[in-house]
Amino acid sequence: MDGRVRIAAAADAPEVARLLNDFRIHLDKQRPGVEEILASVQRILSEDSGEFLLAGEDGGPPAGVCQLRYRWSVWTSSEDCWLEDLFVSEQQRGGGLGEALVEAAIERAAARGCRRVELDVYEHDEAPRSLYRKLGFSADSKGRERSLLLGLDPARPGA
Repeated sequence: MDGRVRIAAAADAPEVARLLNDFRIHLDKQRPGVEEILASVQRILSEDSGEFLLAGEDGGPPAGVCQLRYRWSVWTSSEDCWLEDLFVSEQQRGGGLGEALVEAAIERAAARGCRRVELDVYEHDEAPRSLYRKLGFSADSKGRERSLLLGLDPARPGA
């Protein structure tokens, strides 16, 4: 793992929450609030199904975060890794922290025996799409046909 990246411990929950809150602001989302984010981070850190990676330069405060979630797959008879969130603060972009975080995520997934690392990315967001392509991600990783990520809010069926 790149020396700038480390696995977040329980004591890092406020730093992880701070960065995820910055990501929420970057995405122009109103919710969740920082306290709700912190509670979610603490919950994820207390379980074995997820972890966070933190990245920073020269011993300074973390400037990047990556959330990894793990789930068992019938199709691969192993865990899959879902790279759920990746964020680098605006002041630190372009310095390789995002790439270091993704490479560390791939290493962590391999160490757990995962056979797939998957993620979603906004179609119009070329910078992260370019990074993911550079590191070997593709839209047809499940076979000859592209797989689309669909979603539903169960509290609002049919909405």
